[in-house]
Amino acid sequence: MYWVICWSVQTRWAEGPVSVLFLLSKIISPNTLMINILCHFRLVESLIPVRMINFPQKVAGELYGPLMLVFTLVAILLHGMKTSGTVIREGTLMGTAIGTCFGYWLGVSSFVYFLGYLCNAQITMVQMLSLVGYGLFGPCVVLMVTYNVHLHSLFYLLWLIVGGLSTLRMVAVILSRTVGQTPRLTVCGVLTVLHMVFLLYLHFAYHRIVEGILDTLEGGNAGPVRFPRDIPALSVSVPNSTVRLIGVSLQMR
Repeated sequence: MYWVICWSVQTRWAEGPVSVLFLLSKIISPNTLMINILCHFRLVESLIPVRMINFPQKVAGELYGPLMLVFTLVAILLHGMKTSGTVIREGTLMGTAIGTCFGYWLGVSSFVYFLGYLCNAQITMVQMLSLVGYGLFGPCVVLMVTYNVHLHSLFYLLWLIVGGLSTLRMVAVILSRTVGQTPRLTVCGVLTVLHMVFLLYLHFAYHRIVEGILDTLEGGNAGPVRFPRDIPALSVSVPNSTVRLIGVSLQMR
C-alpha cells in the first residue's frame, strides 16, 4: 500500500502540486467516519457566530474537516503564487506553503489552548484544533476571491465581513467556555489578533517573503564562478629544438 501511494504521488506530481493535495485528500477520506453533508454544514456554521454564550457551545471533536481546509489553503496559496508568476523550483514553494498553513494551525491552536488552560477554559486540545481549523474557511474564501480579482477595496471588504464572521464564531465559542471577564478578554483578544493579522499577512506579505526566500536559496546554491585555466598547447617543434641544442653542445666539446 505504501509503494502504491508513493507511485501515485509521483505520478500526480507532474500534473502540479494541487493534484497531489487532491490525491492525499482521497487517500485520507475513506479512513474517516465523517459524512460529507455534515462537513458542509460545519463549513457554513463556521461563518455564523453563536448568540448564546451563557452555556458552553458544542465544538466538533474531529480533525478531518480542518485538515482538508489546511490543504485547501495550501492549494490556494500555490494558485496565488502561480498567477503572480513565481517559478516553482525543487518544491521550495510547496514546502513553504505547507509549513506556513500547518504552522499557523498547530501553533495558534497550541498557544490559544495554553492560554485557555491558564484561564480555566473548558476546551480540549482536539476541540481547539477543530475550532481553529474550521475558522480557516473564511480566509480560504477571501483569498480565493482576491487572488483572482485584484482589488484592495474588495479584499478589505471581505476581510471585515467574511474574516470577521469566522473570527466572531471562534470568539463566541471561547467566550461560552471561559469564566471571568479578564480571562475572556485575554484569550479572545489574542485569538482575534492572530486570526485577522494572519489573513493580512497571507494577502500582502506572504508572496514577497517567499520570493525573498527563493532568491536567497538560489543565490546560496550558486557556487563560485570557475574559469578554465589557460594551458599552453604543446608544439611539435619543442622536442626537435631540444635535440638540436644537445647536439650543438656535444660538438662544442
